[in-house]
Formats: sequence, C-alpha cells, structure tokens
Amino acid sequence: MKICVIGQGYIGIPTSALFAKNNCQVTGVDIDKNKVEQINKGQIPIEEPKLQEILEEVINNGSYRARMEPVESDVYIITVPTPFNKEDLSCNLDYVVSACNSIISLVKKDDVIIVESTIAPLSIEKVVKPIFEQEGFTVGKDLYLAHCPERVLPGNMVSELINNNRIVGGVTPECARKAAEVYGIFVKGNIIETEAKVAEMSKCMENTFRDVNIALANELTKICYELDINVLDVIKIANQHPRVNIHSPGPGVGGHCLAIDPYFIYSLVPDEAKIIKLARDTNNSMPLFVANQVKRILSHKDKEVVSVFGLSYKGNSDDDRESPSYEIIRLLENDYEIRIYDPHIPQKSLTFEEAITDSDLIVILADHNEFKHLDYDLLAEKMDEPVIFDTKNVINPENVDSRITLINYGNLKSY
Repeated sequence: MKICVIGQGYIGIPTSALFAKNNCQVTGVDIDKNKVEQINKGQIPIEEPKLQEILEEVINNGSYRARMEPVESDVYIITVPTPFNKEDLSCNLDYVVSACNSIISLVKKDDVIIVESTIAPLSIEKVVKPIFEQEGFTVGKDLYLAHCPERVLPGNMVSELINNNRIVGGVTPECARKAAEVYGIFVKGNIIETEAKVAEMSKCMENTFRDVNIALANELTKICYELDINVLDVIKIANQHPRVNIHSPGPGVGGHCLAIDPYFIYSLVPDEAKIIKLARDTNNSMPLFVANQVKRILSHKDKEVVSVFGLSYKGNSDDDRESPSYEIIRLLENDYEIRIYDPHIPQKSLTFEEAITDSDLIVILADHNEFKHLDYDLLAEKMDEPVIFDTKNVINPENVDSRITLINYGNLKSY
C-alpha cells in the first residue's frame, strides 16, 4: 500500500515510520526543506524515544522517503497544524485546506483520505468534503474520507500509536470501514468506527476534559494561596477519596492540544460552552500568577537574576508548543535578567552552571527528570542564597539539601 503523510511533525513522523515499518511504501511531505533533508538522513527533528531506530530502519530500506511535494498514493493522511484564530477563537483550517488542495490532482477512484489533524466539529462535512466533491467525486463511493484523531503522549508516542484505541470517523459507514482497514495495518488497540462529527467532537472533548480538570486544580491553588492553606496537602488528602482525582496544578497549560482544542468547541457555541471558556481563562491566568509570585519573592533583592528551568510544556520532552514558560518569561524579562536551562531544548539553553551562577531564584516550569535531583553542592557554591520556586512540584521536599530554600505551591504564602 502506498501512503502519503502530509505534515512531518510530532504526529506525521512517527505515523509515517510505523506504516513504513509495516510494509507500506510511505512518502512524508513537508514544506520545510531542512526537515525533509534531515528525515532522509535518518535523523528525527524531534525528541521521541524508540523513534530514531525505527526511522533509521525504514529510511535505510527505502520504505520511507520525505519530499516537499505529495505523490500519487492509495491513502493520504493529513497531519498538519490547526491553530486557532485569535479574533474569534475558531479553528483555523488553512493548512488542512492547503493539504487537500495539494493532493486534489493526484486523488483517484477508491483512494482513502484521512484527516488526523485536530479539527472543530463539522469541519469534515462543511469544509473538507466539499473540496473533493467540487472535483466530481462522490464521497463514500468514489473515494473514502474520514477523520481519525491521534491520541498520544509525547515521550511515549510509538507505544501509544500502536496500542491505544483509535477513533475512525467516516463521512459514511463505508468511509469509516476503509479508514479502519488502513489503521489495522499496525494498530493493536480497538479501532472504533463512528461518524466524522462524533470523532471530531470526541477528540476536542478529550482535551477539553483535561483542560477543565487542570483549571480546577489551578483555581484551587489560587484559593488556597489566599486562605494560607497548603494546596498540595489538600490535593493529596482529597485524592484519597475513591472517586476523586484532582489534577496537579502548574504554571499553565501548553501543547498544541489542551491549550487550543477547547476553543474549537467554544467558538461554535459560546453561549453554551461557559465552563469550557472559564477553564481556558483560568489556565491562561497562571503565567501571570507565577510571574507575580516571582516578583513578590524577589521584592527584597538588590540584584535580580531569574533562572528559568524548563521551556517545554511537558516533562522529558522538547515540545514547547504553546508552552506557558514563554509567557512567564515575557512577563519577567523587563524586570530581571532571565537565564534559561532546558536540557531537552539545548539550542535555547545555557548549561546548568551558566544558568545558576549568581542567580537569585530558580523557577521550575517543566517536570523534567533532570530537575528532580539537582546538584545542590553546585547550587550552594554558585548562588549566594539558593532559592527554588517549583511550580510543578517535581522536587520532593524531603530530599532537599538544608542549604536550599524550596518554595512550591504548598508553602508559597510563607515566602
């Protein structure tokens, strides 16, 4: 089977590699020339365990090649970005439409077209389907159109792409069946066939569910701060209830999914989606909350150097899309010298020692494993009064050296 995957990013590359590993001839398409060249050299432009060895295998045996233009195939999978329009918070489908237009001259009878990009409900029916109908195709008879959103966690993508259940939403039942056959090539989880609009809403709602629950934890953090109650203790004890699972608070929500997808629902029905919008507003407020706490902690300092530990939005990943770290840096950079340390994004990072030398405060914004056990001897040597503000609760207070002052959301009011 010939498969063309349009978009070679966090989803497109592992998807392409897994199809290629399972005896498909795969063409990966991207407009970034450097990325195309890098992939064809067997080098992944993202940090993802297990993927490098698979990529090398399929590049070396010729089953996977990257190009800047699509080629005629049996299956076309679209994995391009879908940002939101800042004016009305709606889903921006420009990249999806462009991808569809790029293959329109190649599509033939019986081809399968799958949109994996996260899109707003009804996008397939109202936007994507008409593109092919205008060319004379009857969707469900001449070609088969479906939406199959990914469900993966950065850092464990290979395993999750293989083992997670997949939703396949077809324009018609036959479209869903055809698309399900494609994923059956390597997916071991259940493949759930449904309508396109159900798949679209399900994906958006999965991420919205998480966003809302994180917002509850972040709101609780603010409440407990005002009342001088240890929010970390509250969460730990409340979660002893068999039906309660309060999420961990943090500096905000990042990533291409949780920080964006809820808006796709809200923009369609703003009068009904009040909780969804409030959750987004709550999570968007956390960078300002963190920045204000940094300023309060440092209010007695003469010299002010802030070391930001973590740019990526997720621990042990180089994915910094929509990361709240950038907003926090923006809010602080006019008042402090900012030094960045993120071992997973070395091109934007100082070394650990460079970042902490003469620093007044370390602010942890990502839960990388490297931050769980820091070199406290070096901190004590390079910082006059070592202070860490851990917004991710990544450091166990019991393991902290007595020379280090550890501030987290639990004891924040005391400092």
